[in-house]
Amino acid sequence: MTDATALDLPGDDLFGPDNLPYGLYTTADAPDHPRIGVRYGDHVLDAGAAAAAFGSPHTALLQQPLLNPLMAAGRPVWQAVRAGLREWLTAARHRDTAARHLRPLEEVSLRLPFEVADYVDFYASEHHATNVGRIFRPDGEPLTPNWKHLPIGYHGRAGTVVASGTPVVRPVGQRKPPAEAAPLFGPSQRLDIEAEVGFVVGAPSAHGEPVGQGSLRDHVFGVCLLNDWSARDIQAWEYVPLGPFLGKSFATSVSAWVTPLEALDSARTAPPARDAPLLPYLDDGPDTGHEPGGLDIRITVRLNGATVAEPPFSAMYWTAAQQLAHMTVNGASLRTGDLFASGTVSGPEPDQYGCFLELTAGKGPYLADGDEVTLSAWAPGPQGSRIGLGEVTGRIDPARAI
Repeated sequence: MTDATALDLPGDDLFGPDNLPYGLYTTADAPDHPRIGVRYGDHVLDAGAAAAAFGSPHTALLQQPLLNPLMAAGRPVWQAVRAGLREWLTAARHRDTAARHLRPLEEVSLRLPFEVADYVDFYASEHHATNVGRIFRPDGEPLTPNWKHLPIGYHGRAGTVVASGTPVVRPVGQRKPPAEAAPLFGPSQRLDIEAEVGFVVGAPSAHGEPVGQGSLRDHVFGVCLLNDWSARDIQAWEYVPLGPFLGKSFATSVSAWVTPLEALDSARTAPPARDAPLLPYLDDGPDTGHEPGGLDIRITVRLNGATVAEPPFSAMYWTAAQQLAHMTVNGASLRTGDLFASGTVSGPEPDQYGCFLELTAGKGPYLADGDEVTLSAWAPGPQGSRIGLGEVTGRIDPARAI
């Protein structure tokens, strides 16, 4: 039994009562029995067992072996469950009962917390898109003509989204160095990261019915950090004319913790000023009635323990609400477990670039076998607190023989 003092968190803990992110975990005595957990400090609450102990009407949802049923239940249920969790963990009369269902984090193994339905990756940072455009098109305009009129994105591979801590095997494929007359085949020589923020869809939508910006809170369950691993040499050879394929599809890492969207209310901020007119479905100007769509999330990128960049999510040109609206404006439906990612987060300064392509101006070095990359982040919370997003870590394993 965990001592009730585990519930006494310092005010600056990133995973306090204003956060309460959801995850999925197993224990050594039940490795095939995943449970929904809620992170509280350096412990995890067995949400299903606690719900049963407190007589919650949502016990069945919290006793499922993954988050999807809870995510599908919709915003009123999300709010009620979150309010219950907060009360169980903070009310003095519940201390002993809540403590019985806490486990130290080091005693559990974390899993991918939800089953991914579809995966979409956007390209929403003007700084990133401009930097990349200058690298690949040094004699032309860095941004394509459509970039400031719509959130550019592509559909990725949902089946290779993996939880933080999963090793990333160096991909193999075709690449064509400029000096070569024909493409070569073998392990990627320009393996890169992309520091991103992911948005996890809970409530689905009907096929044929667009989802407007104002409905973001009704459909997005939560937020997680995301690393869109990228093989730049494979990508450069394949992406014309249809875009990313094998250079991206080998792995995408996400945090083992999903922070409720509601936990980031204090991090809301206006996006950067835009210098191109937007069509009505994407317009989020002050006269539209939409809440500020930006989020003040401070990301840190570490390579083998050393900080290499600190990208600011508040600098993103396109917001999650605009991405959701654009993704569904043609009638495409949302499914529970859909994951859409922001695209690489980059700021205006060189130490704010979110990938090694930018950090090295395309010259490298890129990732070597054995390298480990960790993304971490926090956002402003209520009354001066800070909300932590779960880390995303991945280590590069050598390519497999074919």
